[in-house]
Amino acid sequence: MRRTTTRIHPGMCAAFALMAAYVAPLFLLGEGAHLRVHDNLDSNIAWYRVLIRSGQWFGPHDAVIPQIMNGLPRNSFGTEFSLLVALHAAFPPMLAYAISQTIVRVFAFVGMYLLLRDFALRRNDEVWIVIGVSLAFALTPFWPSGMLSTLGQPLALWALLHVRGGTAKGRHWGTIAALPLYSSFVLGFFFFLAAVFVWWGWEAIFRRRLNVRLLAAIALMTAIYLCIEYRLVLSLVLSEAPTSRDEFVSSKLSFWQCVRLSVKNFVLGHNHVRTLHTAIVLPLTIVAALLAAGRRDWRTGAEDRWLLPLLALNAALSIWYAFWFYEAWQPLKERYGLLNTFNFARFHFLRPLVIYAGFALACSLLWRRGGRTGKALVCAGLIGQALLLALHNEEIEYRKRPSFRQFYAEALFRDIREYIGAPPSSYRVASIGLHPAVAQFNGFYTLDTYNNFYPLSYKHAFRNIIAKELDKNETLREYFDTWGGRCYIFVDELGKKYEFKANSKKKIRNLELNVDAFRALGGRYVFSAIPIMNAEANGLALRRTFRHREAAWRIYLYEAVP
Repeated sequence: MRRTTTRIHPGMCAAFALMAAYVAPLFLLGEGAHLRVHDNLDSNIAWYRVLIRSGQWFGPHDAVIPQIMNGLPRNSFGTEFSLLVALHAAFPPMLAYAISQTIVRVFAFVGMYLLLRDFALRRNDEVWIVIGVSLAFALTPFWPSGMLSTLGQPLALWALLHVRGGTAKGRHWGTIAALPLYSSFVLGFFFFLAAVFVWWGWEAIFRRRLNVRLLAAIALMTAIYLCIEYRLVLSLVLSEAPTSRDEFVSSKLSFWQCVRLSVKNFVLGHNHVRTLHTAIVLPLTIVAALLAAGRRDWRTGAEDRWLLPLLALNAALSIWYAFWFYEAWQPLKERYGLLNTFNFARFHFLRPLVIYAGFALACSLLWRRGGRTGKALVCAGLIGQALLLALHNEEIEYRKRPSFRQFYAEALFRDIREYIGAPPSSYRVASIGLHPAVAQFNGFYTLDTYNNFYPLSYKHAFRNIIAKELDKNETLREYFDTWGGRCYIFVDELGKKYEFKANSKKKIRNLELNVDAFRALGGRYVFSAIPIMNAEANGLALRRTFRHREAAWRIYLYEAVP
């Protein structure tokens, strides 16, 4: 009897080795690793720690987290059925982060590989293109707490296309059912499923193809998301008390500002779905699209016919994103609250899938029809894109920012906690010149925070503390009043800067806080990363200055005195 063996393509081994090298610094350096700060160290990582330590991980709908804002609604922290939260419950924060990064990149690669292999590039000589594009897609610097919300879309599309074609097996249905556990509905898959549903509707109406299996798969995945995200559903449907979202004013751009933003998004991308496609992917895709458009038979190729539509869809998503902020929308958003509280601009979260699928088709067309020049362009493009992405590894890109250990400065804040002496639950603090997440991570009860879903009454009460500072600075006033996601102690002299390191020479000379409003909310201490020269005039007394060799900050501890 002949034994059959499955041969692993050497390119697959190389791709997984490169992915391992990419995430290796997170494991080898541990808390000495350098990570993205925005919407990561300054928020989500601290939130997971606060939630798990609060005892309200599985708390009821009306539960609160007492450590933040004198009782932040439990629903502000999202679902308990996220495997990312489970990772942070099972492992130390840095290890949980490293494992999550690895999981996402592996499944991003596998998803794109399966999608391209099964439905796009099936020729044997194109396997290197499939592997190269899949690797590039997996190495994109995605938003860490988004999990597979964007990078899992190729895997979902692969499964749904098999359902659509009647070739689905248990693994395809299992993929559809499992992805919601490691992704977010509102940060990716709502828009993905909406797009697939529109596609299903188009086929049902114009092609008279009522694909019940595909509709059932869409419904199944949506239902699982709604069950997992039940807190969000209840908050949107049952919430009666006004929240900070009720004062969002997102549509403020003029027509030409929207046009510029469309071009910027199309060319450069967006911070939360960084594709790094500007220098290599976009030019190659445009060259291939021009080559396809210049041929009379461009529609005949199964792959080529999708290249121009994907490029057009990419542009349309950028236009939609930008014009969601067009000022003409604002009256409608004020009338219908859901348009204001739910960010429909995030259809552009489909762009990583669209961009890299288009990149694969472009490489295929150039390889087959571009002669030696085309083959050279493909090889250079795949290698160049991989190198470009490698240079944007967090350890390289953020090497000049504080490391995980330096950012959270646990030893420094342990000294502060011991100096104060009283249990942290017995007093409230706020920070100036550094993110409140640092104090939260270290167990302090903070009046300030970064969160875009909290009681509107609290926002107004907190505003009283900083009202005079907001009056001095129109940018800060508009930032706080029309959004308020960063409920910070804003200072006119600092602007929207929140990270003043220990070596900073900056000083605050003309602070005007309402210390009575601060004390009314329970505030007692202010952690300032820079000295306040007129502290006494604000009812603040300097108690001590703290510094630690492993901390990025020097903390001036001020106490609010009557």
